[in-house]
Amino acid sequence: MSAAHEVHRQALLRKRDLILTALRVDRGQPVERVGEEDQGTVAHEEFVNMRLNHMDYAQLRMIDEALDRIESGDYGTCLYCEEEIPSKRLAALPWAKYCVPCQERAAAECLVDDRSFRLAS
Repeated sequence: MSAAHEVHRQALLRKRDLILTALRVDRGQPVERVGEEDQGTVAHEEFVNMRLNHMDYAQLRMIDEALDRIESGDYGTCLYCEEEIPSKRLAALPWAKYCVPCQERAAAECLVDDRSFRLAS
């Protein structure tokens, strides 16, 4: 493993620990009875927390996948075009699996698929 990959590996492990700690803290909150006038606020806060947890789990999955790529020797290679992902991108997003052009292409395809799904429903 190269020195650069070890730096990214350490960054990924730190980020993973932060997310896991945050998820544990969220789950430890006791459920309290609230007045009827506060139920809307509580429901909104629960929705926001669920959404944030969903995002944390998604990022955790991307981090674990990046750690797997480091172990397998595929880290730093775009999964789409198989070109090397620039080191600046990996420094900013150590869990990146695509180079910028391929990421933009994937995002555009996702938006097109999502829009057609909405139109069909």
